[in-house]
Amino acid sequence: MTENERLALVTGATGYIGGRLVPRLLDAGFAVRVLVRSPDKLRDVPWAGSVDIVEGDLDDRASIEAACEGVDVFYYLVHSMGGKKEFEEPEKQAAQNVAAAVAAAGVKRVVYLGGLHPLSGELSPHLRSRVAVGRVLLDSGVPTAALQAGVVIGSGSTSFEMIRHLTDVLPYMPAPKWVRNRIQPIAVRDVLYYLVKSADLPDDVNRTFDIGGPDVLRYGQMMNGYALEAGLKQRPIASLPVFTPWLASQWVNLVTPIPRSLAIPIIASLQFDCITHEHDIRQYIPDPEGGLTRYRRAVSLALEKEKAGEVETSWQDSLVDGAVSDPLPSDPDWAGHTVFLDEKKRETDARPEDLWRVIEGIGGQNGWYSFPLAWAVRGWMDKIVGGVGLRRGRRSATRLNQGDALDFWRVEEIDRGEFLRLRAEMRVPGRAWLEMRARPLEGGRSRYEQRAIFFPRGLGGRLYWFAILPFHGVIFNGMANRITETALASKSSDAPAG
Repeated sequence: MTENERLALVTGATGYIGGRLVPRLLDAGFAVRVLVRSPDKLRDVPWAGSVDIVEGDLDDRASIEAACEGVDVFYYLVHSMGGKKEFEEPEKQAAQNVAAAVAAAGVKRVVYLGGLHPLSGELSPHLRSRVAVGRVLLDSGVPTAALQAGVVIGSGSTSFEMIRHLTDVLPYMPAPKWVRNRIQPIAVRDVLYYLVKSADLPDDVNRTFDIGGPDVLRYGQMMNGYALEAGLKQRPIASLPVFTPWLASQWVNLVTPIPRSLAIPIIASLQFDCITHEHDIRQYIPDPEGGLTRYRRAVSLALEKEKAGEVETSWQDSLVDGAVSDPLPSDPDWAGHTVFLDEKKRETDARPEDLWRVIEGIGGQNGWYSFPLAWAVRGWMDKIVGGVGLRRGRRSATRLNQGDALDFWRVEEIDRGEFLRLRAEMRVPGRAWLEMRARPLEGGRSRYEQRAIFFPRGLGGRLYWFAILPFHGVIFNGMANRITETALASKSSDAPAG
């Protein structure tokens, strides 16, 4: 860090906005520090070597104070997006911890990203919590810019993915009455522009700012705007008053990859008109060069990024509420626990690099190489109980990074070229992992090793394992066979002709 460089501290760097903000702050000449609970989640991001990564938690004031040393600008980008019932008080307490820490450390500016909301009436719990967090930060004594954004449109954003899948899947859309509400979407590039520029606000600015794009649309118009950009026919939409927010969240959960826990706060925020009430931000920050991004242009850019496989961050990066997040204990720690294993090994003439290519490409469009119907049924079962299902897919078709979502799994550990461990985020009565390894053998051959691990929870977990045991012989045997066959075919296709 040079003498004239300003230091920005970013919370939420593993999330959708924070993961995109960090490289833009670096490009703008900031030194950047990130505060994360699990530094390993940032191991594979391209900017990891350019920032100071500090382990800490917003629930721990001491860790915040330590991270704030020398900080000029504090970015607060952490929100609860899960389905937990009790989140308002913990979020308020976290904001109070930050408010005390930034004041004690002499931080010069706080930038917070909240959401647009009505000026009167009862707010949803998630919107109410965001407003409360903003108030705590504004009262901290440190100049704060609380940006209140509308629906964010960008490749991988939850709102965009919900619009995309609803429109792609349904030729006719029975919809809740909120499809008639007015929405002022904003492109993710414009949100990031405002976040970076907010670091330069005058010292006496301590207030909220509404930020939105140039278009005010009804939600139904947003869906049909997407359809036009995607080359689809416009969708007839019928507003049905019987669709309560709860029913709508079940509907979104079933027909899109968005799990119910993420659909609930989005749908709750759509119960009202979601538009800006003032444009005062222009008094301090001019519009970006070329103006704010129109809605259909934002959709077009998002589709181009997804088609090219260049999605920087995604809603998939969000941890699933209720899913296990603890790593797999080491084998010696299993002593005294009930653990069920299914292990498979196959030797093959395929090269280790070809075998690894198949392993790293598993899931998403490539599927799971065995009994597709069984995997599909398991995915639908997970969706019915509010899980993520198989349609969450993967961010890149060819590369996995630690922390990536992969259908209803999460990449817990990856040693590229050799080993992959996936942690289950499906709804199961216990904790489950799937490991795959490519071991080199003499003569350019390789051995595929596969291990499914299940720690049951109570009697239900044990009954679950034995109930699905007959399917394991088909699924896991077939999986091991097909993966090695595909790797060998890959070697054959690379062989020179003649």
